[in-house]
Amino acid sequence: MILSCRGICKEFPDQKVLSEVSFHIEDREKAALVGINGAGKTTLLRIIAGETAPDAGEVTFAKGKTFGYLPQDAGLAGENTIYEELLSVRADLVSLEKRIKELELAISARADDALMEQYSLLTHRFETDGGYLYQSELTGVLKGLGFTEDEFSKSVSTLSGGQKTRVALGKLLLLSPDLIILDEPTNHLDMNSIAWLENYLLNYRGAVLIVSHDRYFLDRIAGKVIELDQGRATVFSGSYSDYAAKAQQLRAARLRAYLNQQKEIRRQEEVIEKLRSFNREKSVKRAESREKQLQKTEVLEKPSSARSVMRLTLKPRVQSGNDVLTVEGLSKSFHNQLLFRDVDFTVKRGEHVAVIGDNGTGKTTLLKILNGLLPADNGSFCLGANVEIGYYDQEHHVLHPDKTLFEEISDEYPDLNNTEIRNVLAAFLFTGEEVFKQIRELSGGERGRVSLAKLMLGNANFLILDEPTNHLDIQSKEILEDALNGYEGTVLYVSHDRYFINRTASRILELTSSTFINYVGNYDYYLEKKAPYSVKAPDSPKTETETAAKLDWQQQKEEQARLRKKENDLKKCEARIAALEERQHTLTEEMNAPETAADAVKLQTIAGEQALIQEELEQLYTEWEELAE
Repeated sequence: MILSCRGICKEFPDQKVLSEVSFHIEDREKAALVGINGAGKTTLLRIIAGETAPDAGEVTFAKGKTFGYLPQDAGLAGENTIYEELLSVRADLVSLEKRIKELELAISARADDALMEQYSLLTHRFETDGGYLYQSELTGVLKGLGFTEDEFSKSVSTLSGGQKTRVALGKLLLLSPDLIILDEPTNHLDMNSIAWLENYLLNYRGAVLIVSHDRYFLDRIAGKVIELDQGRATVFSGSYSDYAAKAQQLRAARLRAYLNQQKEIRRQEEVIEKLRSFNREKSVKRAESREKQLQKTEVLEKPSSARSVMRLTLKPRVQSGNDVLTVEGLSKSFHNQLLFRDVDFTVKRGEHVAVIGDNGTGKTTLLKILNGLLPADNGSFCLGANVEIGYYDQEHHVLHPDKTLFEEISDEYPDLNNTEIRNVLAAFLFTGEEVFKQIRELSGGERGRVSLAKLMLGNANFLILDEPTNHLDIQSKEILEDALNGYEGTVLYVSHDRYFINRTASRILELTSSTFINYVGNYDYYLEKKAPYSVKAPDSPKTETETAAKLDWQQQKEEQARLRKKENDLKKCEARIAALEERQHTLTEEMNAPETAADAVKLQTIAGEQALIQEELEQLYTEWEELAE
């Protein structure tokens, strides 16, 4: 074991973030830390790295083990070039190499046994420590992370935040600690760089702990998943896909347990109220006993996933023609850099087309041209009959910073009532008082969700989306995936999210070497065509599953019939109690009437009937209580 976290707790003034979080990481183990935005993932990584102190619990590293931590935005300063910055990690080898060269000069001038012995020792150490490989390794890491040789000489001070984070990641990989801790390492990488990093980490000799929203990336790397939910940690063995299936079952079970308990609490409260209404000593005592038992019940916490039960159904107001988009001979260059040339492709109604390719190849530029935001250098495109575009851009220009979330929707769609607006926002995880937050107060991911909510409400039948999953947590991505998969219109989008592409694309256009290559299928199909040797696993037999399903269905039908009979019996019992209580009330009024007071025979008859009614009521009260269980 390389890392142990035991009972980690952390609370901020307005929120309890971590509660008794415990897990461990073994040597060479690759683990993923997942959870919705705000679940405490980054806080936990900072605690592990020693940057933040926990309120309780402890973090323990195995003796002599090292770790390296890469935060989301790793700041680098200084005038070093990119190459020099990574070379600083190998300063010991650079110094050793310099000393060896000095000895070589000294030996060439004067042969000396002492110098020869020192030279032999140093060259052996240099070789053992990887001295003959470090330069090629350094170059390989830089190229793998998307830097070209022309960029190696760029000053770190001139780089963007994303480029600096890539340099910091390269330094960490070259340090080769026993445990690498990465917080969203793929945020600033293109697809080729992510694939390179996947292979690097898969073959890494040490352990890895990763926070990432890139589910395809996690699926390839992780052999263990640690989920943070409502401050607590649950550990799952297996890949991310294994975790997703198990977690969905657990979330559904927790939600069922919560809803069943809430239903039972309401039922018990109704039984207590009913027993009190019987207004007899025995019933009142039973009501008090039930009330005490109810107060002792440990009420289950509402699962966070209950917020995302709602799903949107997207249906365009008008159906487009079959030919949605036709592009012919389209070309575009920027500052003498060719992005694409003589591009031809069509998009048909109902297709979900993903545009993929390296950063800087022109994917976003293509979407801007199609939306009339940029002119093409050459070529043309045309939209088909009745095509109405809905465009989602990365900058969220469609939002108004001074409006609340509620106003953002209500002002755009005045025909929606309050409930409908709240339902739409709830589908994108905004509930309660959150709907009255101003847009300017939202994070990038939250703004993305609001933009998507507005887009989904529109009448567009052709959605053009630029990186729609950027800054979305996994739960939000799943909501968007389900919404798009149920969408009856046409979709063209740019994305680096391979899991998202795999779930939503019916066709892929890869922008490479200034042109588009067409693949009819999802991302797995695209990879299969790129790597023809991959073999699909055979389908598993279904006979046992089908038999079990039939048995389960029969049991459900029998249970439903039993519950229906019990419900009918309860209704009959309640109706009989109500009728007898009404008759009892009528008899009491008759007995108290002045004309009855002098009629001894009538009084005796009424008293006899009342006794019979009371006897039957006692039996019915007991029967009702049993049926109510």
